Amino acid sequence: MKDELPTMMKYVLPALGALIAAPIFAPLAAQPVDGGHARVELISERETAIPGETVWFGLSFEMDDEWHIYWKNAGDAGIPPRAYWDDQTTVDTEAIGEIDWPLPELLPVVEGEIMDYGYSGEIVLPFPVEIPEGETGPVRLGGTIDYLICKDICIPESVDVAVTMQVGPEQVPDRENGARIAEALADVPVQFTGETSLTEEGESWILSAAGGELAGVTGDTRFFPDGHEIVHAAPQPVEFGEQGVAIELTPLRAGMPDALTGVIRVAVKGADPVAVRISASEGDILAGTSGLGSSDGNATKAGGSAGGLASGTGGAGGGLNFFILIGSALLGGLILNLMPCVLPVLSIKAIGMVQVAASGERSELRKHGLWYTAGVLISFAATGLVFIALRAAGQFVSLGFQLQYPAVVAALALIMVVIGLWLLGVVNFGTSVQNVGSGLAGRQGSAGAFFTGVLAAVVGAPCVGPFVVGALGAVLNEPWPVVMAVFLMLGLGLALPFLVLSYVPGLHKSLPKPGLWMERLKQAFAFPMFLTAAWLITVLGNHPAAGATAFGAVILAFGIWLLSVAGGRLRTGVIAVSTALAVIGIVWPVASGLQDAPATTGNTASYAAAYEPEPWSPARVDELIGEGRGIFVDFTASWCATCQVNKRTTLKRDDVLEAMEDANVTFLVADFTRPNEEISDELKRRGSPGVPMYLLYAPGEPEPEVLPTLLNPGMLKRKLEAF
Repeated sequence: MKDELPTMMKYVLPALGALIAAPIFAPLAAQPVDGGHARVELISERETAIPGETVWFGLSFEMDDEWHIYWKNAGDAGIPPRAYWDDQTTVDTEAIGEIDWPLPELLPVVEGEIMDYGYSGEIVLPFPVEIPEGETGPVRLGGTIDYLICKDICIPESVDVAVTMQVGPEQVPDRENGARIAEALADVPVQFTGETSLTEEGESWILSAAGGELAGVTGDTRFFPDGHEIVHAAPQPVEFGEQGVAIELTPLRAGMPDALTGVIRVAVKGADPVAVRISASEGDILAGTSGLGSSDGNATKAGGSAGGLASGTGGAGGGLNFFILIGSALLGGLILNLMPCVLPVLSIKAIGMVQVAASGERSELRKHGLWYTAGVLISFAATGLVFIALRAAGQFVSLGFQLQYPAVVAALALIMVVIGLWLLGVVNFGTSVQNVGSGLAGRQGSAGAFFTGVLAAVVGAPCVGPFVVGALGAVLNEPWPVVMAVFLMLGLGLALPFLVLSYVPGLHKSLPKPGLWMERLKQAFAFPMFLTAAWLITVLGNHPAAGATAFGAVILAFGIWLLSVAGGRLRTGVIAVSTALAVIGIVWPVASGLQDAPATTGNTASYAAAYEPEPWSPARVDELIGEGRGIFVDFTASWCATCQVNKRTTLKRDDVLEAMEDANVTFLVADFTRPNEEISDELKRRGSPGVPMYLLYAPGEPEPEVLPTLLNPGMLKRKLEAF
């Protein structure tokens, strides 16, 4: 008994000490702290740990909707969270391990240009702590957590967190927090047990991984690098083989690294993703990593076929998934009939069918339905072919890709204007639009119905309805047969209501009788057309084609009106002049769009050498104000994605920098990449929660105008020209 007493006291005394100390530490234990846009908490998997064991702790983030923090490698912009342990932490900081980062998500900032990696929603970042062998009292862990949290802007937030954990003879788990930490650890990529290799082929690297966890696995695949050796936003074409996967990467700079490290993630359909941590050194492409097709359809340099439908169970284009895709496309096409872009054009078709149905000629009604369907399908097929051709040419193609081309947008806007004028009755194309081209078709109404189908498909481009987004988004990187199938099913969905109406016996009788209501309805639909044209011009933004399109629309309208009133002895001359005006109204905007493509809008790789920005400081601002000069201040940071977007779209443009120089405005840069008290104070003073912030001082004025966080060249140049 005497021998047992000291042993008992060894545990009893610490336990008593823990009971006494608990109330002291309790207020600091595991309490979420609101940092502004995230609730941060320090949690532990144990309520009581035993001496000498390794216990997992976790930094828990619950973020506001649409806000995100960053992975260990933030990508093109961003900073990962970091902990600074305080002096009251009762374990040696060397006993506190590094964060075991769960699998991140892709955070595309600008498609094809800026890609980040991080987390949104809720995430726990786990890390181990070794409890000392001789530990007898409660363990306290606390400190300051700095993290960058971003949405449209990025805000550095900082919170003080702490948690206490008892140490005793028996483990007592914290079931709730232990489960959260265990779930986070389950998302941490495992060390790959197979082989890896990195091969240089032309301007690309092929990362091949064979065996281990990746053998026989297929699905959407992505490589997340630990460093910045590759272009983060570049596509990563993938090829699968029986033994693994080969991923084509775009190197950021010449020269192979000694080792490329990071995470390969394969999203396996119907199962948890496979995520492995790899380290690849230079070598040949591994056998068995190609031959089963790709998940994106792009030809790869890893050998094997360029896609096809035999991409395995995980490929987006194979098996049941393929039928889900085309089913979604069909449903999306049906819903497209309800979109405001298409609805006015459908009224044209509906009015035409009402007229034909009233004649009682069922064969003519069926013919209308078939020709209309053919017009829609051929238009969607042509769009699909352009989509595939652009992708094959190496261009990044995304949803609404056609609207990236100013000439196309200008042409669509002018088509809307012409249709609007026709709906108002300003112009009459023969007897109706349905009859346009009848001379080509040689049969009354057939070519008109075909043209209406083409028109419905063309004007439907700006509208992307439900299911259309999903279907088109899913095939952006699919093999061409899948792309064409989806485009055709979209077209069939759009044409289906009229096709059914024209073919189901007796259904046409449900159509209303012709009357004055048709004319009024037609006129009313003119205004959505004009609104669509106005919206398309806003899509052009500050592109020179925007102004040309607006003026071209007026010239075109005048020419059409003049044509409609031509008569008398001057008829021939009036027709010639009006035709010439209509041609000018169309050719001028479209030509402007062709001549000033986005690639030649003046972006430069850096600020113009002749007009270098200076570092910002309050003293420099005061000095320039005293000199009577204007000032533009760019509060920016290398981790700020919005800042990088504004630089690329506005602040690096030659014409913007020239406008500053012409206005005698000094360009100052307040770099907030690292903590800077003066910049922090200025941001607070101006009421800005973070960067970017842009200040524009008129010459000699002591107070600036705070500009919007999203810049555009036209807005900035107009303000500069006003000085």
